[in-house]
Amino acid sequence: MIKIENIVLPDFPLLLAPMEDVSDPPFRVVCKDNGADLLYTEFISSEGLINDTAKCRKRLDIFDEERPVGIQIFGGDEGKLGMAATIVDMIQPDLLDINFGCPIKGIVSKGAGSGVLKDIDLMVRLTAACVKATNLPVTVKTRLGWDDDTKNIEEVAERLQDAGIKALAIHGRTRCQMYKGEADWELIARVKNNPRIHIPVFGNGDIDSPQKALEYKNRYGVDGIMIGRAAIGYPWIFREVKHYIQTGELLPAPTLAERVDVCKKQLRKSLEWRGPESGVYAMRRHYISYLKGLPEFKEFRRRLVSTDDPLEVEAVLDELLVAYKGFEIAQTPIELINYHENCSL
Repeated sequence: MIKIENIVLPDFPLLLAPMEDVSDPPFRVVCKDNGADLLYTEFISSEGLINDTAKCRKRLDIFDEERPVGIQIFGGDEGKLGMAATIVDMIQPDLLDINFGCPIKGIVSKGAGSGVLKDIDLMVRLTAACVKATNLPVTVKTRLGWDDDTKNIEEVAERLQDAGIKALAIHGRTRCQMYKGEADWELIARVKNNPRIHIPVFGNGDIDSPQKALEYKNRYGVDGIMIGRAAIGYPWIFREVKHYIQTGELLPAPTLAERVDVCKKQLRKSLEWRGPESGVYAMRRHYISYLKGLPEFKEFRRRLVSTDDPLEVEAVLDELLVAYKGFEIAQTPIELINYHENCSL
């Protein structure tokens, strides 16, 4: 088993990465249903929490069925990040995570996210402020460094561990890479194999199949894998990875009935969490991913994204089961989208 202080996870756990505008409570729940062992919220601004903005306050919401779950915060000011950690402490998630990895220009320009990679001393002070401000286990998600000339993750890992973090997730790219090129897991492995490191180390980046997950598990020896983009529209990636690691066999692709069931559950959770109008609207971007592979789907998609009535959405989903009865959706490679494709450096 893997332990993050008092949180007990199975051997080689699979973590759902925190993703802006993706990993909200309804999506986290369906990932949990399909095998994710530890979930993270979308990142939350420390200043937004202190100012009690509606958006940030809403992102603190957690369904009981998600646990264990971590709330992730970001910021570049020690005092404000510590205050935000105190606010999170009152919500009582299972852990508090600090985002030192987000490459978005708007975050980096404020000296937060992966912008902190330019100042390791500041990163350590920010981390120490959070550790001091909360009774929760504090973890960090970060990148290899700012650019190819500053891949300092080995030093960072030691210093963050000394500051009190209980686990570290590393995305195998620099900030300047964004999501381009291949993730470098060799450096992640060096951190894991460092005799000074005794906290769990989780690898993140480019895991898009059960085969790659097992290959990276064996090759790099990390304690677990954090999966992000591969889960978008395909929460089944978690159960498929687990099954393959345990048996060496690939599971068949989820059936249309399974896909419809997940769509319905996420829709209902979205309505419960967001309310009727916003809940229906927020689901519209998910249908094409969940139902990818259906031929002549255009008209059904138009109806799904044009109605504001959740009952009508469910009726259209039920129609699909009749219209495509007997149709088997082929297993196709997962496409890793460039998550911040339009974000400049």
